[in-house]
Amino acid sequence: MAAPRGRPREFDTDAALDRAIEVFWRQGYGGTSLSDLTEAMGINRPSLYAAFGSKEETFRLAVERYARVDMAYVGAALAEPTAYGAVRRYLHDNVAAVTAPGRPAGCLSVQGGLSAAPEDDRVVRYLAARRADGEARFAERFARAIRAGDLPAGEDPGDLAKYVSTVSAGIAVQAAGGATREELLRVAERALKGFPRP
Repeated sequence: MAAPRGRPREFDTDAALDRAIEVFWRQGYGGTSLSDLTEAMGINRPSLYAAFGSKEETFRLAVERYARVDMAYVGAALAEPTAYGAVRRYLHDNVAAVTAPGRPAGCLSVQGGLSAAPEDDRVVRYLAARRADGEARFAERFARAIRAGDLPAGEDPGDLAKYVSTVSAGIAVQAAGGATREELLRVAERALKGFPRP
């Protein structure tokens, strides 16, 4: 009988990624060193390379986990029966997420690449592509709403999605700057007044 190859991992990869999320979220991609990551994740560099790859690959995995776990509310919002209801739920849940107690204020996918160095251009483009994917999901939802008569026929689904994305990103930046949940909920309600209804 052949002996098992390699040593089994002695750490929980999801828990380690959650700690990486915290570091990238607080410090941004450019401000996070490998030493910061290994210290926070409780592993050494060889273990990080073996489990996650490079710093960039670790960041991508962290962002993907963040999207699945911390931003799971997006799918629930898109499933709302009306476009207005979808946007209202999304913005309200977004405010709750970016002001959650015990978590860094703001949004990993916004803050992660705000102060990236030129050599980190791939990360900036990756985050931009993730945001574009999110906008595309909303644009598709709004296109369906227009076909169903739930939004005025003259509206542009892409423009509406960009509007919602811009408001959401602004809320995240304001949260990182110290704005309270109550203040940001008022911002969300103000933004909703500019969203069309049938």
